[in-house]
Amino acid sequence: MSKRASSKYKIDRRMGENIWGRPKSPVNRREYGPGQHGQRRKGKLSDFGVQLRAKQKLKGYYGDVREKQFRAIYDEANRRKGDTGENLIGLLESRLDAIVFRAKFVPTVFAARQFVNHGHVTVNGVKVNIGSYRCKAGDVIEVRQKSKQLVTVLEAVQLAERDVPDYIDADHNKMVATFVRVPTLADVPYAVIMEPNLVVEFYSR
Repeated sequence: MSKRASSKYKIDRRMGENIWGRPKSPVNRREYGPGQHGQRRKGKLSDFGVQLRAKQKLKGYYGDVREKQFRAIYDEANRRKGDTGENLIGLLESRLDAIVFRAKFVPTVFAARQFVNHGHVTVNGVKVNIGSYRCKAGDVIEVRQKSKQLVTVLEAVQLAERDVPDYIDADHNKMVATFVRVPTLADVPYAVIMEPNLVVEFYSR
């Protein structure tokens, strides 16, 4: 289990973008970076800087995945046939915590990971408590019976700030979601522009 060492919205301010598109994000109020020197003029980024930032943004979006784990996902995407950037997005979106987040069972990616870790979710009827578990097309993800009335779940379903994408078929009455297919970059409803091609460039230096 990866422990979050810093506050989640610090990623937003570091990137200068509201990466989850949430109304609570401090970027909406303070557009400068975090810390003592956050208000200094930003220098022009080098090619490496641009690639690094693209990687940190994508990594941060999925709940600040650890570097080792993220690298392993990239290596798997690179090994597969087809476009590595598209494969990378497909693998990240196949994570159980990402699907729980997309299905609107919880309000944030971080909450999704904790929700899975605490054993509130089953995949095809079997309890799974690993956030990085890779789901396959057709898998049925369900909130366990005793967890369906949790306040976070009931609140998340009502959230108007995002919709369930079409590659996930969610039934909020039964609290069941089906992972219909592995999405491409164009399918994923990111709040900001993600550039997996730059992530590929970063790792293939």
